Amino acid sequence: MADIAWEDAFCGEGASCYRIGVDDNGNSYIAIAGREDTYLTDTADALRQLIRDIKAGKADHLLAE
Repeated sequence: MADIAWEDAFCGEGASCYRIGVDDNGNSYIAIAGREDTYLTDTADALRQLIRDIKAGKADHLLAE
């Protein structure tokens, strides 16, 4: 397993908490808090682009109720 430096959890209402991490090899990780052994991984560049896209509103349609 990679040596992942996890950030503090990002939590919404209830128990929907996610953690983002990176390693020394330029990889990024997203996991459900408490289940960090099961994660989605990609490059750090891909994580940066995901964050930029979310900030630009490209995922706002997922928030519609």
